[in-house]
Amino acid sequence: MLVLILNAGSSSLKFQLMNHATHDVFASGVAERIGIDGKLVIESRTKTKREVNLPTHKEAIEVVLKSLVKGEHKVIDSVEKDIDAIGHRVVHGGEYFSKSVIVDEDVISKLENLIPLAPLHNPAHIMGIKICRELMPGKPNVAVFDTAFHQTMSPSTYMYAVPYEDYKEFGVRKYGFHGTSHHFVSKEACKLLKDDNAKVIVCHLGNGSSICAVKDGKSIDTSMGLTPLEGLVMGTRSGDLDPAVISYLMEKKKMNAQDIIDYLNKKSGLLGVSGISSDLREIIQASEKGDERATLAIDLKSNRIKKYICSYAGVLGGIDAICFTAGVGENASIIREKVCANLEFMGIEIDKDKNDAKQSGTREVSSDKSKVKVFVIPTNEEFVIANDTYNLVKDL
Repeated sequence: MLVLILNAGSSSLKFQLMNHATHDVFASGVAERIGIDGKLVIESRTKTKREVNLPTHKEAIEVVLKSLVKGEHKVIDSVEKDIDAIGHRVVHGGEYFSKSVIVDEDVISKLENLIPLAPLHNPAHIMGIKICRELMPGKPNVAVFDTAFHQTMSPSTYMYAVPYEDYKEFGVRKYGFHGTSHHFVSKEACKLLKDDNAKVIVCHLGNGSSICAVKDGKSIDTSMGLTPLEGLVMGTRSGDLDPAVISYLMEKKKMNAQDIIDYLNKKSGLLGVSGISSDLREIIQASEKGDERATLAIDLKSNRIKKYICSYAGVLGGIDAICFTAGVGENASIIREKVCANLEFMGIEIDKDKNDAKQSGTREVSSDKSKVKVFVIPTNEEFVIANDTYNLVKDL
């Protein structure tokens, strides 16, 4: 089965065409700056980047579909005959969705109800779904939610200590994100451990970062909350802080509510602390040259991750494996080293040579003496979307 995987953003559209059975990716790419000065990058047999007139997402999807059947990027003969279904990444499913679903009018209505919880993401996802239903009538569309995997958290975990009416009336609670990644990586770890009931902590560390405690294949707790702002120090996000910081900065810097949220989402984190970049690679380079703020940013990020690992060990009642994934988790050996330093009392010990080795793919970086396995496992969120889509539409 060929599944077209779409991730529609406010001015972008990422896509993959994947064979569910073999995991082969026929083509992938991203349309950027939609509605501005559209640019399209496609990878199939060759990689090209070209400017295209993309006034709306509809034109972007039309260009993507055309590229799959014509020209240098042709990989299939017909959209109608060769694409079996479309799988959509959807950021927020709220409490409505604990698993992926085939899209119908009721699903779209519920996604629209959730727009206040994801005002930057859900409108774009809904638009992408509606356009696909228009351009490819009759083909099943499946919504795969970042939040669904975390719907197994208990009320004592997902509730905030605010008046209960705020939860009932406004949906104020922890939802968590990166669920497809945490689900995929934790399952891969269980395979490596040969134990489906293993206690696993997944560290999804990219520009956006989150940690998830997984037991018996279920999310027990995760670091992101009502929004992706809670939790770890990220590329431009502050992560956890004293809520009083918000009102204090609003007064001192003459900010309104939207100003302070933008400040904490887009100007804080590694960028704000280092004053250099949100890209950890650039910060590491600066640190190696003696930049004290760059070193501080690295230490802040590492310490926050360590704190979550220690707290989740208590929540889980022990750990069988820690997994590092996503761009930073897979490639920044210094972060893995600093996170695991001084955790020998918990049975966690890194092998420096294994950790520093320039390798790709799944690998173990813990020492032979370590009681807890430490893995680097590349995430594959697209496969989760393709797999869920296949399982839902295979019998239609």
